[in-house]
Amino acid sequence: MVSDISSLRPQDLDNRDREKLFARAESEHFDVLVIGGGITGAGVARSAASRGLSVVLVEAQDLASGTSSRSSKMIHGGVRYLAQGDVGLVRDAARERQVLREIAPHLTRKTGFLLPTRSAAGLAKFRTAMWTFEKLGKVPKEDHHEVWDFDDLIEREPLAATDGTTGAVRYIEFVTDDSRLTLANARSAASDGALILTYAPAVEFIFENEIVTGVKVRSSLEGESLETIIRAKAIVNAAGPWVDSVRSLEDPNEPNYLSITKGVHLVLPHERLPLNDTILLTAIDKRSMFAVPRGNTTYLGTTDTFYPEADWWPGVTEEDVDYLLESTNRSFLCEPIKPSDIVTSWSGVRPLISEPGKDPSEISRRDEIWTGPGKVLTIAGGKLTAYRSMAERVVDEAADLHDLSVQKSTTEEQPLVGGDVVVDERNHLIDLYGSEAKDVLADGGGVSAEVRQAVTREGAICLEDYWVRRVPRAFFDLDGGISVLQEAANEMGDLLGWDEAKKKKEIASCEERHNIENGLFASQGETNA
Repeated sequence: MVSDISSLRPQDLDNRDREKLFARAESEHFDVLVIGGGITGAGVARSAASRGLSVVLVEAQDLASGTSSRSSKMIHGGVRYLAQGDVGLVRDAARERQVLREIAPHLTRKTGFLLPTRSAAGLAKFRTAMWTFEKLGKVPKEDHHEVWDFDDLIEREPLAATDGTTGAVRYIEFVTDDSRLTLANARSAASDGALILTYAPAVEFIFENEIVTGVKVRSSLEGESLETIIRAKAIVNAAGPWVDSVRSLEDPNEPNYLSITKGVHLVLPHERLPLNDTILLTAIDKRSMFAVPRGNTTYLGTTDTFYPEADWWPGVTEEDVDYLLESTNRSFLCEPIKPSDIVTSWSGVRPLISEPGKDPSEISRRDEIWTGPGKVLTIAGGKLTAYRSMAERVVDEAADLHDLSVQKSTTEEQPLVGGDVVVDERNHLIDLYGSEAKDVLADGGGVSAEVRQAVTREGAICLEDYWVRRVPRAFFDLDGGISVLQEAANEMGDLLGWDEAKKKKEIASCEERHNIENGLFASQGETNA
């Protein structure tokens, strides 16, 4: 495994020499500076760098620290948006779904989506939607939907055969690891020369003749006093839920454009809700939600409620838990699921374009691009599935606005880092690393090998980076990944020069976060696990 900084490959992110990274940021004059290391910002950085532009990306925390590690982790075509008449959104999402299958096969895991039906009319309506979706998205024939009668449902997904169910429609979608998809884009950008600078929030804009030409960034890591001004021709604000905060650096009088909503997911042991496919549920308020099998867990989601502000950790409330469990318990033939059955959870906020008067679930998931008074381009809204096409449009607009010469895009053809692999059989390492799985396996394949990969190739600098986002044990280990923290901290400490006090502090920080996030059910859940 790579451990020597001097032997790094272009796609490797390594934060062990932060002074060198900040010095490079100050010494170069970039074509494009991207603010925000979520999926949108990482996608913009990859697109711009692959088209011949010099790029720097700055992120206030770790890559994917916000929305891009807290989604429902689905690459789906958005069939439900057909009911809202948003054909363009569905066409784009369906097409992009096929692109991601090609450029990141390890991060697009096929899963059946099952919609139980209750009437012939309901079945006919949904089949019409599916035919439209399959045509718009050029869905391969082998992935076309199929209809199950009641006997099929009992045999293949017995827990979903509740009173009044007549059968089901099954179609194919994909699940992903959102934080690793973000990471793969950032590393792909780096392979084309981009500088990725994390834990470096933008704190001030630099103006020349009323145009923003630079950004002051300052390290947010404890004990670091690094600060620099980065110059660039084009500035892109892709800060997700923090878009309005960044826009205020350009003009504090600009109105807010976003509505922030919160989504909560709950994780159960798979044996507690043993599903074969993802099941679409109708929640108590008629919204759609999901029960998704993943390894030895099944997760439930999501809520969709207004939230007052952007927040890294918005938390889970009793109302959130009651809503998800009541909707779940009315949908399955099993012993009622209780809060004590929950082993982990996650909660995040979504940056939606404000539409006053609409409920959260009614607000369009379309993206929009704005040009500010200082010629900063802001991108907000949109769906995880369509991030690549969003990024292409942003780079096109930046090139037009700032007279940048760009090459033709090839991002729909070039594999992401790890994506140059044929996935015949799925396993834990292939799902995480794709073509790099062989390196991690050769390095031992366990927790310590995962940590070495995270630090030397994937830019992890804090224990939380590994535990939550590089290998999301915080969400999908039945104990929330608590049992691996000591080994992980020991290995990370060796790589980063931590003393024993620092290791203990990093472990304590993760344990505290676990307890806060799972405070409503942690003690019962840990007992069950």
